[in-house]
Amino acid sequence: MEFTEVVTTRRSIHEYADESLDDETLRTIFENAVQAPSSYNLQPWEFVVLREDETQQLLREAAYDQDHVTGAAASVIVLGNKDPEAHAETVADDMLEKGYLPSEEVRDGILDNIAGMADLPEQERRVWTVRSTSLVAMSLMYAAWDEGVASCPIGGFDADAVLDAFDIDGERYEPVMLLTMGIPAEDADELQAERKYRRPVDEVVHFESFESEQSADPAPADD
Repeated sequence: MEFTEVVTTRRSIHEYADESLDDETLRTIFENAVQAPSSYNLQPWEFVVLREDETQQLLREAAYDQDHVTGAAASVIVLGNKDPEAHAETVADDMLEKGYLPSEEVRDGILDNIAGMADLPEQERRVWTVRSTSLVAMSLMYAAWDEGVASCPIGGFDADAVLDAFDIDGERYEPVMLLTMGIPAEDADELQAERKYRRPVDEVVHFESFESEQSADPAPADD
């Protein structure tokens, strides 16, 4: 699909066809999704993909019994690593090798900055990882729809229950979001209905300063 079509036709789907998702399709989706940007390019994300009835049921219980968790071909736990240093050296070495950094001294300075982030309070590190990991979550939904695979983001879940059910280290990882993925049912309500209301651009975009009544039309430049 063209990007505009992907953006404008994607829907959050709750009803899925009884079709599985093969490894190759999922790999393509994730390969495209992980091109998303992140702070320092640290890519603090991990994914747990669930396709078996037993594991999806465990997730459903942690997601307040939302039935599309088990109705989808795959359910995904999107995790953010709260340790900024986890992949820092690999990323910094790559930037140096490819000429993004001019010298080893600059590389070492960046690693020192990242090490300082690792000393931040846990709440600040949680915010840091949620910001970057949310970018990849949205990219994952677009990448899936480009392959004809529908998805639905789930923010309503018990994070501690997710950590416990799948033996995930909560000191290190933050469950940022859950996603369901699958081929949409032909009669899925979301595909039949007109797109839900979106606030107009003039209402949400502000130029140069924030004013609640400001128009999105920028003032013409002086000739």
